Amino acid sequence: MRISGLIGGVLMAGTLSQFPEYSQQYEQRLGGAVDQLAAVVADFDASAARAGLSRDQALQTYDETGEPFLADRSRDMQATFARFEKLSAHLDALETAGPVEKVTAFASYYDAEIGSRALENYEPAVPVTAEGFIWAGLGLIGGYGAVAGLFAGAKRMRRTGRAASPARRDG
Repeated sequence: MRISGLIGGVLMAGTLSQFPEYSQQYEQRLGGAVDQLAAVVADFDASAARAGLSRDQALQTYDETGEPFLADRSRDMQATFARFEKLSAHLDALETAGPVEKVTAFASYYDAEIGSRALENYEPAVPVTAEGFIWAGLGLIGGYGAVAGLFAGAKRMRRTGRAASPARRDG
């Protein structure tokens, strides 16, 4: 049981130790997405300013034309502005978070599109940071505990089954 627990612990340690690296790669992709959206937002705002309009006035102009294409374009830009705000807040939360806070910030703001792209190109790394060692340690303890618990539960069920077997034969 101890060897199985150790194997489970080592496997979980290896898995959890990858969180800091995945988080870093995710954060880099997130930063790239924010930069791209910032360029689109700045371009729209500059076009509106050249026309003497605020962002909201420019969007309202799109809506008031009665032209379906421009009304759709207005909705698209509103979605772009909302995504830019959301991703910018997420990036800020990740950049200012400490190692423990990063997990909650990561979980509460996680963007599935960026996350899946980061995972597609994810490259595992050996954790040589304090954060990586902490995650590896938590994985070792958690994995060992989970495997040891499974074995203890199975052993208890076997004992209970053997204890009940003679009673069944008598009945």
